[in-house]
Amino acid sequence: MSTTQIPAALVKELREKTGAGMMDCKKALTETGGDVEQAVTLLRKQGLAAAQKRAGRDANEGTVASYIHQGGRLGVLVEVNCETDFVARTDRFQQFAHDVALNVAAMKPLYVSSDDVADEYKAKEREVYADQAKDKPESAREKIVEGKLAKHLSEICLLQQPFFRDGTEKNQRTMEDLRAEASSELGENITIRRFEIFQLGE
Repeated sequence: MSTTQIPAALVKELREKTGAGMMDCKKALTETGGDVEQAVTLLRKQGLAAAQKRAGRDANEGTVASYIHQGGRLGVLVEVNCETDFVARTDRFQQFAHDVALNVAAMKPLYVSSDDVADEYKAKEREVYADQAKDKPESAREKIVEGKLAKHLSEICLLQQPFFRDGTEKNQRTMEDLRAEASSELGENITIRRFEIFQLGE
């Protein structure tokens, strides 16, 4: 399908799904023959590649976002950073910060990323999984242990957790996917620095 054959409605649909620019959406639809889902995947991959290039840049601006749930029984504060005050004030950045706070409230992670998890903790978890896998063939044990550790880290680390609003759909995004998408759209390095969960009575 050529660029001229891509219906405007299709471009609009893709733009609404991804937040990418009109020309990027047209190009992605052309490359995928008008398949919206494949175009979404393509744009996400491109966004991740671009975001990786920005990852080393300083992010000292940003916002502290909050979310209060359950009639005031649960509250969340998150610090999300970007490079400039201009981007920090945009609706897109504020929406991302709000989504982060919502996900923290819904999924209750313990850490921002697996890099924040102490090596000693990971070593103890590996010992537990190694014991569970002791009856498995020796050649498969290491893979089983690392697989279980990765699954556990994805449950306790915010960036590796699924974005709860995606539900259980096939192309469910992680919070790292969301961060990379926001970074790609806003053209700045975006980071989640820290969060705090306040539960009434705890």
